[in-house]
Amino acid sequence: MTYALRQMVVLGCIAAFMPLPALAQSAPPPPPVTVAKPVVRDVVDSDEFIGRFEPVDEVSVRSRVGGYLQEIHFQDGALVKQGDLLFVIDQRPFVTALNQAKAALESAQSALVFADAQYKRTQSLASSGSQSAQTLDDRRREFDSAEANVRGAQAAADRASLDMEYTEIKAPLSGRIDRRLISAGNLVQTDQTVLTTIVSLDPIDFYFDVDERRLLNFADTARKLGKDLQLGGGGLDVSVTISDPTAKPFKGKLDFAENRVDNESGTIRLRARFPNPDLVLQPGLFGRIQVEASNTYQAILVPDEAIGSDQNERVVYVVAEDGTVSTKPVRPGPRLYGYRVIREGLDGTETIIVNGLMRARPGAKITPQMTELPKERQDTAPETVGAENGQ
Repeated sequence: MTYALRQMVVLGCIAAFMPLPALAQSAPPPPPVTVAKPVVRDVVDSDEFIGRFEPVDEVSVRSRVGGYLQEIHFQDGALVKQGDLLFVIDQRPFVTALNQAKAALESAQSALVFADAQYKRTQSLASSGSQSAQTLDDRRREFDSAEANVRGAQAAADRASLDMEYTEIKAPLSGRIDRRLISAGNLVQTDQTVLTTIVSLDPIDFYFDVDERRLLNFADTARKLGKDLQLGGGGLDVSVTISDPTAKPFKGKLDFAENRVDNESGTIRLRARFPNPDLVLQPGLFGRIQVEASNTYQAILVPDEAIGSDQNERVVYVVAEDGTVSTKPVRPGPRLYGYRVIREGLDGTETIIVNGLMRARPGAKITPQMTELPKERQDTAPETVGAENGQ
């Protein structure tokens, strides 16, 4: 027998004669795991959707008269106010047309004065029998024709004056102007050539699509408030976050929903309006909107990291008084205040594992380390689509 083999035999004999308490002392204690009570508080459900900002008003600037573009009076991308001068069409042909129309008006007015004098003179003579009734009728007709000619000449002069005014193209609304789409010297076609575009910025609209299930939920909430969803549910408060992580959520109000569900997508489009005094929000910008989806109720909230998976179920690890771990199936809801709402499965009195799920097994014991969860957390990631269904 070798020396190593003799040592193993000796150690085996010593272990065989050791008292049982000594063996028990060598077993490791149950692993420490952080546990806490769920947060129970009054909440209002909110759903999150992805959408895009669009201007309240948008205009493609066109000219109402044709001609050669002579002047441009704005800087590309500048903020403009309603009534600001943007473009000037060559005015010389319109000045000539206006002078011609005014001359025609003066000629018509002169003819009217003459016809009026002739008619009054004939009327006086006819009353004494010196002129026939037919001559009086002829003078009356000439006077009426002269009056009509004055009205026609006046209309032509007004039209020429209006065309002259249209040669100065002004901003129809206040907002951000795009770049010039045509350079000075080019021919501008009446009502066809797009010169530039202007979009309003304050306020700004946010459009997003809602599926049928959530639409019915929103509509039911609005009806309980005595409001109509198509009119914005009474100005329901909403908030939007953008991709900039340093930007605070923007507050606005729901103000419109379309009057039918789209047959192909099964969704309906809603609109919210946001004040934008600092012009941070831009048309075309993506964002995530949070919309209240219920009235106030008491909810059970747990951290997302406290929810595990068991095949196709979501479970929470519950700790008994003796430290034994068991699992409870739960139905998660939306995330509020940095926590996940538990629709079913918990009543709020349980002690659950909130950190260290990897060290816990159903039926095994742990060393609980109790902590208290704050009423609200800010260190969570954005909500994801399908989170309410545990996807």
